Amino acid sequence: MAEPPDIILLSVDALRADHVSGLGYDRETTPALDAFADAAVRYTDAYAPSSHTREAAPPLLTGRWPEAFVGNNFQQVPDTLPSRLADSGYQTGAFHSNPYLSRAYGYDDGFDAFDDDLYLARNRFLALAQKALDKYVFNRGEYYARAEKIHQRALSWLDGIDDGPVFLWNHYMDVHGPYHAPETHYADRSLSAGEAETLYRKAWERPEDITDEEQQLLIDSYDDEIRCLDAEIGAFLDALDDRGRLDDALVVITADHGEVFGEYGQYTHPRQLRTELLHVPLVLSPPGGAEATVTAPVSTIDVAPTASALAGVDADLPGAVIADTDGSLSLSEDRHVFASVAPEDDETRRRFAVTDGETLLRQERDLDTNDILEETVSGTDESPSALRDSLAAFAHDRLAELGRIDPAAQPETTDEIESRLEALGYK
Repeated sequence: MAEPPDIILLSVDALRADHVSGLGYDRETTPALDAFADAAVRYTDAYAPSSHTREAAPPLLTGRWPEAFVGNNFQQVPDTLPSRLADSGYQTGAFHSNPYLSRAYGYDDGFDAFDDDLYLARNRFLALAQKALDKYVFNRGEYYARAEKIHQRALSWLDGIDDGPVFLWNHYMDVHGPYHAPETHYADRSLSAGEAETLYRKAWERPEDITDEEQQLLIDSYDDEIRCLDAEIGAFLDALDDRGRLDDALVVITADHGEVFGEYGQYTHPRQLRTELLHVPLVLSPPGGAEATVTAPVSTIDVAPTASALAGVDADLPGAVIADTDGSLSLSEDRHVFASVAPEDDETRRRFAVTDGETLLRQERDLDTNDILEETVSGTDESPSALRDSLAAFAHDRLAELGRIDPAAQPETTDEIESRLEALGYK
């Protein structure tokens, strides 16, 4: 029996597909990702199952819809991808710095090594000393660890473990606001950390006050972040290759959701189901390699069942297997993919969407009655009866799933987590 493949999952926070040069963007923001995708399977119509991290990231690691996690209930969901792989003999490691994906919310489940860049993870005295140095001596109030630091930690872990299959998950916050890239490629001036935070906060709190110049500066700074992260990911892939961990591995590169820059009068990633927030890059290199371009609609909820299948691990999940070992798996061009999200300020409703890659149908439904309260259609089909039928069935099943969550099982967070969430625009 062949050795199970290493599985490398690289996810980027807040990277929208139409700012990736390999997907048609007019700026060369992602040369390294494009080069990797040219020798892999590129999915041109990949969608996130929600529009913000708390509901979009869990499906990536579980293959289950967001309704299983509403209210930070990741720890209530059994049989996650890392736990499934760990039970099958995989060594599992995760490296990131998003507070909503931290151990406080149960994301360390199934991981042998889990580094979420929180001071609470380390010796308390040393952590407090380092925090004071960062703030008062170096004037460096970092809200997340950049890719370079994530990669150092991930490679150190890889270099120190035993032989055998590995599941590695890196999640990158570099592209998430405040946009303050280490190098400028497109912005006409470099922002200080304070200026970047002030502008980002203005964009999410007072979007109507953003000037045309500020809007362009936000876009340029976002693209700078993408270009800098792309270089780091390229270097990381080279480092994996040097260690012999790339050729026979399953490598997946994607994003949890997108971002908006003034579209619909909004910025960052509000709880709306728009194409700019749902359409994300997805590149998959199966063990041994394969080259293909897939135009059929897919979802990032498909990553977990696909990884499980290629690892030879049984998993009964709602997502689809979207690749086999040679990348030749045929997918239906007529497939419908779904998304959902809870509104920011109304606990009596839930938003749902479905797309076939051409038309996006969005509905807002009453949680108690499942009645349609609002409906919007955008795209080529002004009366999408097939989409409407499939969305009705999807909404019915998802609202039933909401009723199985224990609302009392909420995580306990720390002041550090709360302050980071606020700085990143989550609070």
